[in-house]
Amino acid sequence: MSALTVRRAFPEDAALLAEMNRHVHDLHARHRPDIYNEQPPPEELATIYREQLGRESVWGFVAELAGSGCVGYATAALHQRAPSAFLQPESFIVLNQLAVAPEATRRGAATALLDAVREAGRAAGCRRLVTEVWDFNDEARSFYEASGFLPTKRSLEQLL
Repeated sequence: MSALTVRRAFPEDAALLAEMNRHVHDLHARHRPDIYNEQPPPEELATIYREQLGRESVWGFVAELAGSGCVGYATAALHQRAPSAFLQPESFIVLNQLAVAPEATRRGAATALLDAVREAGRAAGCRRLVTEVWDFNDEARSFYEASGFLPTKRSLEQLL
């Protein structure tokens, strides 16, 4: 097996993330065409990623396999909640996206990316890492559950 490395993603990696996002976006658009558009133009996605990765509160990571280049990425954002009458103050990290190229699954890239996000959160003083996953995405749900994520609430919808 080739050596896997994870590095920080920067705004100049935006086109790379846009390309890696294709298969994940296709999965979402296929299952929820009522919500997701068809594949956006790569330049438009790159602009979005460039802007996100330029924010101080957003972290991106790229997984690379020797000889294969980029095989996955993750983006996460730091959230800081002020105290209120209802809620305690808290800093937590939200995993927004995690994608691994289909040909590189089950080679440790997703786990390495998740570990990088966890470490960034710990370093920022966060005590929780949260994410969302669609019910139709069995592979992602299984990965997160095997990685120690526990359900905390359930989103319900009713079409009108």
